[in-house]
Amino acid sequence: MGSSQTTTILETLAAARTLLFRVGTSTYGCDIDAVREIIPYRRATRLPGAPAYVQGLVNLRGTIVTVLDLGIRLDPSRDPVREGSIILAQHGSRNVGVAVDEVMDVQAITEDPVETGALGDDRGGLVRGLGHLEGDVVALIDIHTLVTQVLL
Repeated sequence: MGSSQTTTILETLAAARTLLFRVGTSTYGCDIDAVREIIPYRRATRLPGAPAYVQGLVNLRGTIVTVLDLGIRLDPSRDPVREGSIILAQHGSRNVGVAVDEVMDVQAITEDPVETGALGDDRGGLVRGLGHLEGDVVALIDIHTLVTQVLL
């Protein structure tokens, strides 16, 4: 095996399977292993006193799920997601939904770690790195950090 083949194999192994989704005009991604399922968007029952990025609760086959609006979490001046999809993530024994405008694809993407504050990220480590896909930059979101920030 030549050195270029070895490099290609190592790059493929280092690339994580990433669920790509859109919020506004930006493309984001998260580790596919963090995703339990994807469901069509549905309106949530608002929780009084909850932060603006907590859309509320939905009943999913008898299980109550808290739904977060990723767009508002990233940019509080943005309009809430009203259609699209909800990405369900398992966090301990709880399921949490993340509302996004569009789920796009699953791709193998290599990640470039980001230093804290390098992107002006005051969201507590929500953006874990950057990926590159066909000339575009994809912000890689840590779903577990997002969920932990809300549940605590």
